[in-house]
Amino acid sequence: MFDIIIWAGAALSLLGLAGLVWCILRVNRARKAGLSDDDLRAAVQAVLPWNLGALFLSVIGLMMVMVGISLG
Repeated sequence: MFDIIIWAGAALSLLGLAGLVWCILRVNRARKAGLSDDDLRAAVQAVLPWNLGALFLSVIGLMMVMVGISLG
């Protein structure tokens, strides 16, 4: 039963990691576009909520893995 919690947590962690990579690529693309300082700041601010959400998802997944291991 606790295997389900472990694998679900691993899947959530991988989704969070994919989100973090997406955020990195999007900001890197904005940096290479040669935007002005204000436009670059706006691009980074637009990605920030996605970045925090992906980080939160990854942390929740890792906590699920730890709980599944501890209980199993």
